[in-house]
Amino acid sequence: MTMPSGTETSRPPVSTTRDELLYRLRQQSLLGEFGRSALQTRDMRQILQRATELCAQGLEARFAKVLEYIPDEKRLLIRAGVGWPAGTIDHVSLGADVESPAGYAFHTGKIVISNHLQEETRFRTPQLLAQHGVRRAINVLIARGGEGHLPFGVLEVDSADPGQFDLADADFLAGFAGLLGIAIERQHADAELQSSLDHQAMLTREMSHRVKNSLASVVGLLRVQARSAQSEDVQNALKDAASRITTIAQVHDHLWCSKQIGFVDIADFAGELCHKLQETSPGHKLHCKFGNLMISADKAVPLGLLINELVTNAVKHAYPDGSGEIHVSGEQRGEDLHVEISDQGIGLPKDFDIDQPRASLGFKVIKSLLGQLDGRITVSSNEPKGAAIQLDVPLDLPS
Repeated sequence: MTMPSGTETSRPPVSTTRDELLYRLRQQSLLGEFGRSALQTRDMRQILQRATELCAQGLEARFAKVLEYIPDEKRLLIRAGVGWPAGTIDHVSLGADVESPAGYAFHTGKIVISNHLQEETRFRTPQLLAQHGVRRAINVLIARGGEGHLPFGVLEVDSADPGQFDLADADFLAGFAGLLGIAIERQHADAELQSSLDHQAMLTREMSHRVKNSLASVVGLLRVQARSAQSEDVQNALKDAASRITTIAQVHDHLWCSKQIGFVDIADFAGELCHKLQETSPGHKLHCKFGNLMISADKAVPLGLLINELVTNAVKHAYPDGSGEIHVSGEQRGEDLHVEISDQGIGLPKDFDIDQPRASLGFKVIKSLLGQLDGRITVSSNEPKGAAIQLDVPLDLPS
């Protein structure tokens, strides 16, 4: 360690060698304690404050502080400390020029030990130290890792008691400064990573929003064509196509709102989907109940289309008089998502077989979507009346 000429580096003799050994062992213990605590939190203010507390204990001093360099002001601002009156932290700053002990340590990177501040000729004594009767001080630089980074600031311990700080004390304080530098650099790296993640999330939201808008335009065109079509079958086919595309658009709408990129909450998504289907089926009553579960967009799109097809089929065919209840539910069962759509209507034809070629176009679409999901379907009568269709889809859960 290098220091300005004239720095005193010897401690007064202690009562015994054993006392000196215990003093140094305690310092090493405090340094280890700080290293562990610094790894357990990302709260930088807490880390800085704990460092000042342990440094003051280790050097048996009343005062300690962390000074952060503020480039725009060319000052060293107190960010954490012990022994100072209320209103000091985040408000009081010291000069950062080389005429002050802390400023000299900051600009040169050298450890500064001043054991007789009242007689000091190399530096001026900062007013804050003079006001509190500080007789001696030790300053070490808090550097940041990597090239081109401006140092964070200075770690300083002050004492109003007679005595001397020595090189071993400087090594102790330098150990804390080194750990602080690592913690500060880690925080900056975390902030940069979070910024990158936020930017990626913003791009994902923008992409999903644009896809949703494009799909909405397609839906509008299909509805215009449906209104102008002469054939009722064509009108119905175009309306069904518009409904399916609307479902896909809803997935993209949920994607950019999701807290997890590429995943949607099935409860929110299915609930909104049922709400939309209810709006187009005023004579029926839809009941929707899903457990909160995040599923990938790759699963959500075909699953949403499946729910759309099955509910639409129930609306069209379950109740000939045009009114009735339809229940839609979903929950996780083991590694699968179990979905059930049921009604209390007239039920399925006795000879109905989903695997037969004469099955309706809607059920052919359902089978195609199930193939994409690697899912299974069970169709059964719902006693005493109605039908129940169950889907089991392997989950792709977020890590």
